[in-house]
Formats: sequence, structure tokens, C-alpha cells
Amino acid sequence: MMFYDLFSGVKWEVRANDHYFHQSCRRKSFLCFRWGRYADNVVRSYKYTPLTFLPLNLYEQFQRVANLFFLLIVILQCVPIIATIPWYSTMLPLLFVLLVRGCKDLATDLVSLSFFLLCCLSQADLLLLCSTEPHSLCYVETADIDGETNLKFRQALSVTHTELNGDSVKQNLAAFDGIVWCEKPNGNLHSFKGELHWKGERHLLDTDHLLLRGTVLRNTDIAYGLAIYTGSDSKILQNCGKLKLKNTQVEMLLNKTVLILLFMITTALLLAVGAGLFEHRVSPKYDVVSVLQRDSSPAYLGFITFWGYIILLSPSMPMSLYITFEVIHMVHCLLIGWDIEMYWEDNNSPAQARTTTLNEELGQVGHLLSDKTGTLTQNRLLFRQCFIAGHIYDLSWNRFSCGGLKFSDQRLVDKLRERSSPECQEFFTALALCHTVMSEWRDGLPHYQAASPDEEALVCAARELGWVFLSRTRETLTISEMGLTRNYQLLALLDFTSKRRRMSVLVRDPGGQLKLYCKGADIVVLERLQRDWPLQESTERALELFAQGCLRTLCVAVRSVPEALWTEWSRTLSQAGTSTGNQETVLEEIYDQMEKDLTLLGVTAIEDRLQEGVPETIATLRRAGLKVWVLTGDKTETAVNVGYACKLMDPDTILIQGEELRSENTEMTKAPEWGAKFVALSDQCQSVLCCRVTPAQKAEVVEMVRKHSTSITMAIGDGANDVNMIKIGVMLKIGSQAVQNADFALAQFRFLRRLLLVHGHWSYYRICILLRYFLYKTTAFALVHIWYSFYNGFSAQPMYESWFISLYTTLYTSLPIQCMGFFEQDVSTKSCLCWPEIYSIGQKEQLFNPLVLAITLLYSVYTSIILFFIPMGILQYSALDYQTLAVTVQTSVLLTMTVEVILHTKFWTKYSVAAVVFSLVAFFLSTLALHSTRLFTASPKDYFFLGIHVCRLIIVHVLVLFIIFYKYMIYMKYIFMIVMVCMIYPRITNYLKKKKRF
Repeated sequence: MMFYDLFSGVKWEVRANDHYFHQSCRRKSFLCFRWGRYADNVVRSYKYTPLTFLPLNLYEQFQRVANLFFLLIVILQCVPIIATIPWYSTMLPLLFVLLVRGCKDLATDLVSLSFFLLCCLSQADLLLLCSTEPHSLCYVETADIDGETNLKFRQALSVTHTELNGDSVKQNLAAFDGIVWCEKPNGNLHSFKGELHWKGERHLLDTDHLLLRGTVLRNTDIAYGLAIYTGSDSKILQNCGKLKLKNTQVEMLLNKTVLILLFMITTALLLAVGAGLFEHRVSPKYDVVSVLQRDSSPAYLGFITFWGYIILLSPSMPMSLYITFEVIHMVHCLLIGWDIEMYWEDNNSPAQARTTTLNEELGQVGHLLSDKTGTLTQNRLLFRQCFIAGHIYDLSWNRFSCGGLKFSDQRLVDKLRERSSPECQEFFTALALCHTVMSEWRDGLPHYQAASPDEEALVCAARELGWVFLSRTRETLTISEMGLTRNYQLLALLDFTSKRRRMSVLVRDPGGQLKLYCKGADIVVLERLQRDWPLQESTERALELFAQGCLRTLCVAVRSVPEALWTEWSRTLSQAGTSTGNQETVLEEIYDQMEKDLTLLGVTAIEDRLQEGVPETIATLRRAGLKVWVLTGDKTETAVNVGYACKLMDPDTILIQGEELRSENTEMTKAPEWGAKFVALSDQCQSVLCCRVTPAQKAEVVEMVRKHSTSITMAIGDGANDVNMIKIGVMLKIGSQAVQNADFALAQFRFLRRLLLVHGHWSYYRICILLRYFLYKTTAFALVHIWYSFYNGFSAQPMYESWFISLYTTLYTSLPIQCMGFFEQDVSTKSCLCWPEIYSIGQKEQLFNPLVLAITLLYSVYTSIILFFIPMGILQYSALDYQTLAVTVQTSVLLTMTVEVILHTKFWTKYSVAAVVFSLVAFFLSTLALHSTRLFTASPKDYFFLGIHVCRLIIVHVLVLFIIFYKYMIYMKYIFMIVMVCMIYPRITNYLKKKKRF
């Protein structure tokens, strides 16, 4: 076909009203096999089905090394010859962990399913054929796609609008037999290339004809379309990509504790060698031992013992740590959302934690990179001043103005009313035409929906001064110039991009003259003006004056376009629409050909006020040790003045600008590792201010800092143009636009202080205490078996009762540390905010690092020695039996772990007290129940301890109290020293005062 010559690789065919064709090509699947071309119209946002939940969830859970390890331990326990403890001692805790995690995954999936059923009504990308609006216009909102809440218009082809609309529109649509050839499904949301073949003619299609899945229909009664991409083929789903999970520094360090597994294997191997040596040298001397071994060889016995010790030492791997880790992260996210101090009443916006994996990193942020507009500022722009024909006009001298321009410069009003200044009239004509604003009429007045606050402020300013934008279609723009309605033919729209930093419209005025109106950043517009343009010095002075007032500036220019130039340029533009190369680059070159030899009309100056509390927040964060970077597209002078206003820089700050840096350090900027050197240099500065940067450059800066800095990087943005920037590092969204890429969302920048200094610090402290405690309690618990091996001939006999091993982690010691992880506070909220220097604890990783980890493990070794050797030293020559020793040791273990929680808890709640009491009561009641004679009679193999005698119980508790006292004797020494100091210090002070008098 000729079509393939124009569009190489565009092979997606859609036939209207041809059910048989599409049914034959429908995509089908069976198990993991798929075939067919077209996806069905169902989007499955859920992960599980009733048939796949159990196998798929188990498969996912056993991707974790810890779960897989304990599954292997259960398998080993099923082998009688090496099973040192019953299989259920590991199986029950493992089932508990799998059950909790499975319920959590199922609940999350059910939420996704309910959201899908409620919200996802249209699952296809549609080619707009016609609508009930004039000219088959269609107004849509794309907030769920690009975060922009303004209305955009789409328009059907003229041929489909003419042929399909009418009284019998449904019959016409049923008879429609057009064929669409377009590109295959892809994730490019802003590009579409195709053709409609109908009635022997071909019509080019682009994004303006497409209604994407995820858009919301506004101000349009009915829109009719042809489904192009359905279900999973739709562009928004193709654009989603794979979810990339982020790991925190604490979690990465925790994963290195897999070295415990190597230690466990090495220890088991050494103990197995000990068992072999015991069998070879000691057993022959004792007939009883020789008979028990049944003439097994030392090597075989050592092999069997090795696996027995692997089972015994397996509790040193914290099985329930990961599920506890996730639950505490989830609770921390809920606490962030429930914090009333971070709730903004103006738009009913609470703080949101959109991820459950990065909470502790909020307490470790070292570099904070923030966008300016909409993040530090209110993004409610006010038209303050303008420069036209060498004069500066103050349009808001009244300090009570709210942006409605009820008061303005009388000189400008007189010139516009008298029509005595063609420059002023042309300037406001440009403001009324050069934009993408949509108008919506309510109560006889136009209300504007703009893609950006800048456009809305400019169009509203023109409206207040008599140049009112009324409406637009795909081909026309209608405005009212001082009460006179004028229609302009829209020939071309050269849209704004962050790379171009300008936009233009090419129109034909009612008199037939062609004009190009352009507005954009001064740095790009001024270089496209005619040579030796007039008023150059006064324009530069005006720009400098506006910058000193922290005002955002845009230059407005015009060009008269000859008819011949337009004809040739439009032909080139049409050819570019069918190009197969890099269309964006080709269009940019074509736009540049038109946007030159411009005539400057004037300069607009817009104020964007800082949000409440921004200066205080930045000053506090700097005190906390954060390196604050602000990335803005403003010119240097404007950015510097904003930096002073928001306390990013102190009044006595010495500014080092990029030009000075390049001139004095030319070698640094040319070196391949210049990024690392620049980040190292910036760390010596108070703050960094990046000016004239595009959204893509902001992302590059964030990536550079993240790459060349060891600290946690947080990037903050407010809108869709900041998505590339906040995709890196810890992401935060400030503002109300629906950006779906943020990890955390706040309504106001000032809430960031509380999020980092309070919630961030607490999360880091709680998580570190949790991890250290888990490693301590599991390691100390398991090491007791090693010391017991020296007394049982390395026979892999367990020290504890089997049920105590099963319930130790899941019941006896889980709740107290969980409450500590939920509610613990080392300092109060007021202290966190008054002394932000406390935040440096997380930045320096003082609570969880390799040294702290090593000390924790050594402390667990010390604890295990005390817990075993004191009872053994007392009871080994007594008449008490193995049951007394086991109960004594396990009671000591439980009380020691409980005392550790009590000593480390600084913020007590009723839940913390209840958790401690419940753990102790549950232990004593279950011990009495499991040691009953009835259970022993029913199953001696599983319940091999008889009932506890009263005298034996008293001896056990006396020993336990002695062990606890001995272990924490060091704390008693500290208390004794403090008491002595408190008693002696006042007496020494009084003695010195008396001596000084004489």
C-alpha cells in the first residue's frame, strides 16, 4: 500500500463496525501462553484471582531468602534422624508470617479491585468522530495523565463531523466503515501518528483527534469515537512501566546481616567436628554413650549433627522481622496522614505517605532539592507591572488588590481608551491571542481554564483592560477589543515546551494580514529580535528592575508574515507531520524558521508570592544540617532576590556565580569527574541556587547530586513538569496537582519541617531500635544452644522446650517491640522543632551502622553467656533435673528481653504497658498449660516436660532474679555513682563557698 511509504512501521489496523475481523485477531491466553493481536477491553488492575492467589502469593513470598531458608529448615525437620526439634516449632511461626503477609497483600489487591470497579469506566483510547458541541469540539481534563487540571480541547475531523452528525447520528455511526492505520501501541502520551481511510480518501490523524484513556470529559454532553487501543494496549497503561522498588540505606545494611547465616553454618560445622571428636575419643570410654550411638562412625555422626545444629541455630535468623518491618512502616505512614498539624483546611488536604518503604529515610535527608514555582510559592500569579514602548506601567499599585485589576495605571487606561498607542493595543492583542486557554461561559461571563497560572494571569489582565478572550475553535480565535468583537483565523500554534521556553500563534486578522505573536522567556525572545532593535537599554533596565522586585518576566513580540512565506512554511510543516524521523527535532527547526526577525512589543512582570512559613522552614532545615538547593527557570537576578526572601541565603552571604567558578577553575569544569568536584564544592556552601534550568536539567542536577553524594537526596516538585525531577531519590509533592510519581505529598511547603524533623527523626529512631532489638533477641536466644553443646557431648540437644521455641518470636516477645516501633519517642515534638540539630543523628547514621551492628551482636553473645552459664554453674551439681534448667534459662531469656524493652522505652503509652503485661502473662500461663501431666500422657514426644512443682517453680524464679540482677549489675553501678555524686556534690560546693569567703 502507498500508506507504508509514508508511514514506515505504522501497521496497526482498526476497522470500524467489523466485529468479525477484530474477534478473529483478539488476544487470548492460556496459563503462560498468549497469542493474538488485539487486547480485550478489560483492564485488570488487580493481581490475584481466586485460583491464582495462593500459588502466586506463596511464590512471591518465597522470593525472600528468609522465608525460603525457613522452608528448608522445616523440610530438614521432617527427617527424623536429624530433627533435633519438632517440625511445628518452625512451621507454626512460618505459617503465621505467611498468613499475615498474605492477608496484607490480599487487602491491598482488594482495594485496587474496588478502585478499578468504581473509577475505570472507559478502558480505550478513542478516535473522536463527532460530538454534540459546535464543530465537534470536545473538552477534556487530563489531570490523571499529566497533572494539569485545565481544560483542553479535542476536535474531530471535518469530514466525520459533517458526515456523521445530524438527527440520525446513531444510524450514521452504525454504517461508518472507515479504516484507521496507525502506530502500534506505545507509551508516548503526547504523540500519535495515523491515517483514516474512508470513502476513498485519506485523512491525517494526530493527538488532537485522540481521547486517551484516563481523560475526563468536561462541558460536552456526548462524544462519539472509534476505539483505537483497548485495555492493556491503551497509552496510559503502556506508559506505566514496571514498578521500581526503592530500598533504604538501613534496609540495605540489614540485608548484609545474611552474614549471620555464614556464621551459623561455620558454627554448625565446628560443632559437628566436635561431635565427631567426642564420638571418637570420649564415647568409647562410656558404655552408655556407646550404646546410644549404635556403633555409628564419627564422620557419619558429625554429618548428622551438622544438620541438627543448622536446625537449632536457625532462630538466629529473625523470621518475623520483615513482616514486623512492613507493619511498622505502614503504621508510620498512617501517623503521617493523621497528623493534624500537616493538614491544610483550605483544600481539605492531609499529608499523604504514598510509599511504605522510605519512612526512616525522612530522618536521614542530607540534600534537599526544591523547585521554586508552586513549591516555594503560592502559584497564584498576580499581574503587577508591564513595560511597553519604553514606559513601565504599574497595574497593581493598590496593596489591597487581589489580582482582579480593579485599580490600574491611569496612563495606560487612557491610552487604550483613546486608542492613541498602537504599541499598547498590539501588546494586549498578543496577550489575548497567544495562549492555549479555554473559555467557559457561566452567568454571561467567560471563565478561563489555563494550562499554567502564567497564562491565566496574562489573559485575565488583558480582559480587565478591555481585550477579552471569548472563545476558540480549532481554526478560530474570538476576542473583544474594547467592546468590538473580532475573529482571528488560527493558522498554526507553535506550542510551548520546556526546551523551547516560548510559544507562538500564527493568525490572520480580520483585515487579512498574517501575524505571528510570540511570548516566552527573555533569554530566548530577545535573541530572536531584529538587529539593532530600539529601546534595548530601557528594556534591559526594566528587566533588571522587575528582577529586583522578585517578579517573573515574559517578553512579548510580533512579526508580520508575508503570504508567500506562510505558503512555503505551511507546506514544510505538513511534510514534517508525515516524517518518519525525529519529529520533535524537525518541528523545532521549522518553528525556528518562523520565530525570527521579531519586533518587541513589551515585557510582562508577574508576582508569585511565597507560601506562608517558607523562610522559617528553610532556615530551620539549614540548622538541621540539610543542604538546600533551589532549582528554578528564573533569571539570575530574580532567583537571587527570591533566595534572600526565603532565607535560602543570609544577607552577608558571599555569592559565587557560575561564571566566576568557570573562569577561576577551568580545569574543574573540563574534567570528566567535574560533577563529583562540583558536589563536593557545594557541600562547603550554605546553599545552592540553580537558575535558568529546564525540567530536564533539573532531573540531571538531582541525578548528579544523588550519584556523587553519600547522603539521602530528596527532590520536591509541584506539578507535571517536575515529574522527571522527582523520579529520583525520595520524592515529595507540594501542591494540589495530581502527580502520581511522588513518595510523599504535602499541601504546603512549611509542613516539610514537621515531616522531616519530627516524623522522619522518629521513624529513623524507631526502625533502628527495632532492628537492633530483633538481632539481639534472636541471636542471644540461639547462641545458648552453642554453650549447652559443651555439656551434652555436641549432640545437638535443644536447650529449650520445643513449644517455647515456636512461641518465643511470635507471641512472647513480639508485642512490646512492636509498640516501641509504633510509638517510641527519644525527644518530644517541641524538642525536635526547637533543636533541629538533633536531626543530624540520622544524617550521620549514628543509630544503625556496621559498628553499632557489631556491638549489638557482641552484646547478644555476652547476654547468652550470662543466661546459660549462671544457671548451669548453680544447677550442674544439684539434684534438679533438665526440666528445671530449661525452664530457668527460657524464663531468664524472656525476662531479659522484656527488661531490655523496658530500659529502652522512653515514651510510655497504655499500649506499651499492656503489651509488656500480656507477654509475661501469656508466657507463664502457656508454660503451666504446656507442662501439664495430661498433655504428657496424650503425647509424650511433643510434651516431654511434666507439671512444674511449686518448690521447683520457686527455685526457678529465685535463679532468674539472680541472673537478671547480675546481668544488669552495670546499671546498678551507674545508679550508685549518680546517687553518690548527688550526695557529695552539694557538700563540696558548700565547702568551696565557705573557703572563698575566708
